[in-house]
Amino acid sequence: MSLLMVHLSETAIHSITYLVKNIKKPKIIAIIGPTASGKSDLGIKIAQKFNGEVISADSRQVYRGMDIGTGKVSKQEQKLIRHHLIDVANPRRRFSVDDFTSRAKRAIVEISKRGKLPFVVGGTGFYVDALIYDLNIPEVPPNKSLRAKLQKQSAEQLFVSLKKQDPARAKTIERHNKVRLIRALEIIDAIGKVPSFSTNYSQLPSKYDVLWLGLNPKNLERRVATRVQKRFRHGMVAEVKKLIKNKVSLKRISEIGLTYRIVADFIQGTIDKKEMGQRVIRAEIQYAKRQMTWFKRNKKIAWVKDPGAAERLVHRFLGR
Repeated sequence: MSLLMVHLSETAIHSITYLVKNIKKPKIIAIIGPTASGKSDLGIKIAQKFNGEVISADSRQVYRGMDIGTGKVSKQEQKLIRHHLIDVANPRRRFSVDDFTSRAKRAIVEISKRGKLPFVVGGTGFYVDALIYDLNIPEVPPNKSLRAKLQKQSAEQLFVSLKKQDPARAKTIERHNKVRLIRALEIIDAIGKVPSFSTNYSQLPSKYDVLWLGLNPKNLERRVATRVQKRFRHGMVAEVKKLIKNKVSLKRISEIGLTYRIVADFIQGTIDKKEMGQRVIRAEIQYAKRQMTWFKRNKKIAWVKDPGAAERLVHRFLGR
């Protein structure tokens, strides 16, 4: 009897293994790249061509009222292709990577049920990887005493400390954002290292069949500068003033970082208009470099130069 049970158990295990290996995973197109690379435009074009819908993977585009400074697709563009995970959060409250992944997973199911193809499009590499690879992010509770101690240090001092303790994370973090620096150091204090895409213990096999497409134009710095100038012409300063009027605190705006932090400094009178523009361009270029540092670790990304090349890869991936 026991031998029969063992035989049946082994047979069951082999059957389950066979089924797992042969289950068709949902197909997803991931379009990634640094800021100002043109990924949003490409996402819309390819999604139109292949009956898709876009899931925005941008840590700032989730917030309502933050349109210009995040490079959010316009309402007209959203009418061309349905977009998910845009304008879903109040900027006064923190929207976490867990919030993103839970909503994005639901969106993938809904899109697939409608017979459409999900396109994950964005530049927040950690969000994309957390969704596709189901990263097991450790829940580290706030350490109030440590935070109070670290808060006394400047952003420069915090960055130096992070660089010594976790050089890999230092390459991808916004070095002037004290909130994120303190959080990174808090996690290191709790578990010894900030989990990343290359951390074996935090990465699980993907539940999706993914085609990775990347954009990294050679003239990126010029594109970034042009985009920043366009943002200011379109009312970037007015957007930040409106956030303040809507009771988003200056502290919270600084936490959101990049353009918003620098414009908030201008509004408070600590820098002039010229310095604001120069600092925003520098910050956005540095951010683009950090994004590329993150993406370059993923050897599955096919870097494309134009929509035609992307379309050919999608055709091949879908077997059409």
